[in-house]
Amino acid sequence: MTAIATTLAAATACGSSDSGSGASASASASSTDGAPVRDAAADLVIWTDDVKAASLKEVAQKWGEEQGITVAVQAVANELQANFISANQAGNGPDILVAAHDWIGNLVQNGSISPVTLDAAATENYNQVGLDAVTYDGQTYGVPYCVETLALYVNKGLTTVAEPASIEELVTAGQAAGTEAILSLPVGEEGDAYHMQPLYTSGGGYLFGKNADGSLNPEDIGVGGEGSVAAAGKIGELGNQGVLKTSITGDNAISLFTEGKAPYLVSGPWALADVKEAGIDYGVVKIPGFQGMGEARAFAGVNAFYVAADGKNKAFAETFVADVAKDSTIAEAMYASNPLPPVHKDLATKLKASDPDMVTFSELATNNADPMPSIPEMAAIWGPLGKAYANIVGGADPTSTITSAGDEIKSALA
Repeated sequence: MTAIATTLAAATACGSSDSGSGASASASASSTDGAPVRDAAADLVIWTDDVKAASLKEVAQKWGEEQGITVAVQAVANELQANFISANQAGNGPDILVAAHDWIGNLVQNGSISPVTLDAAATENYNQVGLDAVTYDGQTYGVPYCVETLALYVNKGLTTVAEPASIEELVTAGQAAGTEAILSLPVGEEGDAYHMQPLYTSGGGYLFGKNADGSLNPEDIGVGGEGSVAAAGKIGELGNQGVLKTSITGDNAISLFTEGKAPYLVSGPWALADVKEAGIDYGVVKIPGFQGMGEARAFAGVNAFYVAADGKNKAFAETFVADVAKDSTIAEAMYASNPLPPVHKDLATKLKASDPDMVTFSELATNNADPMPSIPEMAAIWGPLGKAYANIVGGADPTSTITSAGDEIKSALA
């Protein structure tokens, strides 16, 4: 990326003639018919969601002023991925997209993003989970800036077991607490494959096998296999014990914990604000696995910057993402208004004293989680697997239910 900076002066001539220097941030990218429209007056255009747009605005303005170009950060509130693909193909999309890493497979399949190159210093400063997440078919397609995963929240006022070594120990401690729920983990009537992933992996389940180079093999589906059957059996036991409940959903899981109705909660960094506001003496620790079985490994989700394949000013885009990668300056500026666990090592070091919980999530993502699959085939997994979990928790036969889910997934992919 070092060579990219040398193209900046030449690329400036390709920008809009009346833009001047400085930067702008558009509140919305939508036109009158609802389709997002590129800001034609800007030299560099970035599309992302509302929250990220707000956190990126100020630092993008500063960067644009330093470069003498105009930057527009546009919020696309609905169907960001689909609208980006369509706009890129039409030649009127942004130069940069900021979004989740698990979109990469679909974006690459549609020719919407270009590979990027990270130099040795940038690579060294990233946690490995961030680098793994943005790698697809052996190439790097994004520049990470934050990471999320699941953890176990513990209400220390309800239990003395602040870091259970196994699910079995957690259940015993939760039963002793005498609360309405033992473990507040979202299941719901339709299931929640995301939140159930740690239990599934601990029980022996996997989603996709791996090729010799470590990439995922979409022809090797783990759902319905021996390991998934074992995991389904353990999940069924938790359902029979009332540890897992379909009545606990994404809408009430956090509030059950903050209201003192459950000593344990499985959730992500998005729950921190509510937990702190509740005034609970809490802890954030890794999710335990089943006794005598595998490690509980959650999904890790990485947000990253992508260079649009057909952006009007690609050189500006490549220069900006190079600056995101070189150190944590831009990520730290975004953190100020939208705190998310850091993926830059230097930012984690800075936050260790002031925001230890966020650093804990970063460490859990690095050490106890796997990047959510970014291959397009993952779309066929969510529905059948989630529904199987809900049915198993509700009392359905674990073996036949998980096997049927596997058959449905394989049929859809075939």
